[in-house]
Amino acid sequence: MAATVSTWPTLLDVAKRLDPNGQTAAVANVLSQWNEILDDIPFLEGNLPDGHKISIAKSLPAPTWRTANKGISPTKGTTSQLVETVGNLANYSEIDKDNAELNGNTAAWRASEDRLILEGMNQAFAGALIYGDTATDPEKFNGLAPRYYTKTVATSTVANQVIDAGGSGSDNTSIYLVGWSPETVFGIYPKGSKAGLTMEDKGQVTIYDANLGRFEGYRTFYQWKSGLCVKDHRYVVRIANIDVSDLKTAGDSTDTSANILKHMSMALDYLYNISAVKPVFYMHQTVRAMLRVKLTSKSNTWVTLEDWQTPSGIMRPTLMFQGVPVRRVDQILLTESAIS
Repeated sequence: MAATVSTWPTLLDVAKRLDPNGQTAAVANVLSQWNEILDDIPFLEGNLPDGHKISIAKSLPAPTWRTANKGISPTKGTTSQLVETVGNLANYSEIDKDNAELNGNTAAWRASEDRLILEGMNQAFAGALIYGDTATDPEKFNGLAPRYYTKTVATSTVANQVIDAGGSGSDNTSIYLVGWSPETVFGIYPKGSKAGLTMEDKGQVTIYDANLGRFEGYRTFYQWKSGLCVKDHRYVVRIANIDVSDLKTAGDSTDTSANILKHMSMALDYLYNISAVKPVFYMHQTVRAMLRVKLTSKSNTWVTLEDWQTPSGIMRPTLMFQGVPVRRVDQILLTESAIS
């Protein structure tokens, strides 16, 4: 179903290529382990220091029906330009020197402590990937939800990519189907940067506690510059307004849940050309857990559990829907207000 993607660089691939000493690559590897979506996104270097400028087709050249001995006038399409921005995510790790040296392996202990820093950055990136909105938080980048925000076709062209699951109120969630490729939807990092992710060991420094007392410690600086480019809006589908409380009745005698299988099947057909991209579903753990319940149904033929090789070469048992991976992103909220 999906296109061959072995040549599309993930964050880990780019990091390995741009950082021969392996330091940045090691950090990228940890991040991809904790956030499944980083296994999927192709990352490309932007053409701007702070983002990536793209041209989007607005209209096609109109051909002319002609007859013999009658000329035609050439026509041209129209385009518009858009700049996708990147956000700058940063943090410091500071560790007491005495604690770091207690076990005799300072570097390993520091690395284990820094995993909490990386997890925080990982969750912040995933949250921005879904809900980042430069209109309210200009320091971030635009995520998926602010782009696919309405189901009213009369007011927005992206509304054709939004499927309404029928929920109301404020206990809703969404499923996203993304068709990744370097020509449709991909991650970006600034022009000339190291894959948008750096780790700088500041070494031993003097650190101040809350009362301005001083002690010796080790400091590491982490910085991750990244963004999302949706070059073709037809390669994202949002299944919105999934009522969470109703969803939890799935499979019961009083089942009032949305027909997730129906909506996911529709979403696959909403992608413009599924064979040209790598399609992946993303949903909260709660939604995926209910989808997994379908595995136990004797009539189920759509949902399967298969060993799936990630672009990083890792084999993982993965839930699949009609051959498309179903990935977990817990930063997708269960408290979304229904979109109109």
